[in-house]
Amino acid sequence: MSTRFTQPIHVAPADIDELGHVSNQVYLRWVLEVALAHSSHLGWNHAEYTQIGGIFVVRRHELDYLAQVRLGDEVRAETWVPSWKLASCVRSTEVFRGDQVVLRAATTWAFMALTNGRPIKIPDELRALFG
Repeated sequence: MSTRFTQPIHVAPADIDELGHVSNQVYLRWVLEVALAHSSHLGWNHAEYTQIGGIFVVRRHELDYLAQVRLGDEVRAETWVPSWKLASCVRSTEVFRGDQVVLRAATTWAFMALTNGRPIKIPDELRALFG
């Protein structure tokens, strides 16, 4: 199992929907933001992916909304990569308010060639880095 990456989240007034809690779309944004932050934290930004000729793209999101988050709540996201295939991986994400999981997500990422948009083998160095 890979190490979890943790990032605090600031709940902004613009994140709140007409029902008074964080919008479902915002949770999805948080899932993507923590994934990018994790990659950047490990030294892999867009420039590094460009150099190796491939990049991860989302193939599927699954989100389970377990509790509401409201303005003023302190939350954090944790993400890790528990599952690898030849040209894809699943990234898990949980968003917490205190010790309570408020969102559980699984995102399938495909590793695609920048030249033609076709799936390619994930380099071993990336597997080792995230794994």
